[in-house]
Amino acid sequence: MADMFDLTTRPNADLFSSRNDPNDPRLGEIVAREPADYPGADIVILGCPQDEGVRRNNGRTGAEHGPAAIRQQFYKLTPFNIKKRVVDIGDIRIQGTLEDTHDIHFQIVCQLLRDGKRVIVLGGGNDISYPDGCAMAEVFGPEWWIGINIDSHLDVRIADQRNSGTPYRQLLEEGRLLPQYFYEVAFQSHYCSPIYYDYIRQLGVHRISLELLRSRSEADLELKENIKQNFIGHSRSLNTFFGFDMDAVRSADAPGTSAPSPLGLRNGEFIQLVKYAASLANTKIIEFSEMNPKYDIDNRTAKLVAIAMHRFCSGVA
Repeated sequence: MADMFDLTTRPNADLFSSRNDPNDPRLGEIVAREPADYPGADIVILGCPQDEGVRRNNGRTGAEHGPAAIRQQFYKLTPFNIKKRVVDIGDIRIQGTLEDTHDIHFQIVCQLLRDGKRVIVLGGGNDISYPDGCAMAEVFGPEWWIGINIDSHLDVRIADQRNSGTPYRQLLEEGRLLPQYFYEVAFQSHYCSPIYYDYIRQLGVHRISLELLRSRSEADLELKENIKQNFIGHSRSLNTFFGFDMDAVRSADAPGTSAPSPLGLRNGEFIQLVKYAASLANTKIIEFSEMNPKYDIDNRTAKLVAIAMHRFCSGVA
């Protein structure tokens, strides 16, 4: 445990809100943040404040400040219906290269998973899906986890250097994520290369476009039934990872992202998918990436992620 805390910095105490009212407690007064609190935690919050992968992918930078902006809003919320013990272990110590930062990220998340924690990861760029996915494969084995990428993009780019558009290609080609256990959800065809789409189609990756998601009465219904159909009698024993790139939410609801779009998930649909992630007994990691406070309006996007975290913590099976 000491090694893990040596690799992270404690969260800024100024982000932990309090109204100093015993009749109106806030998460800033309740969520623990000291190493001594870690053993009793059910859910652990971990930040990765970097956007080097976004820069490499020619996106607009600023997501490195996402974890702090999200925490500031999350700790203003009340503990209503949150029964699980939540600990915030702070931020990964950012290294000189993205690759070195990913190595540290991988080590920490492996330890969290081995300790039986559920993990909320706050980005940063969407490249964090690579070390998170590597940790899932390392701890549980490639054949024992489902990866779900909720994003307007596919993130299977070919590139000379890893970046925010390459994480799932890396995981697939390294055999850490099996194609038949991978779901691309809420992607928008006008943002997806037909060559990359054909790549995942030929591999047998499950594909649920934004249009298909919208064709159902509830946002999570298509994904829920797809998983149930493909893993009959087996899904309950599989560990699950959800990667939420905030680019998947339309800019009217989430203006503060690395790659905004006028189309996308509505805020209620986004929350519905988060609640589905919480309802699965074996969801091990839920990840929120590319929240960019530099372009946010009235903290709208940071507040949306904060509410999503609250729904996850209060809805965990």
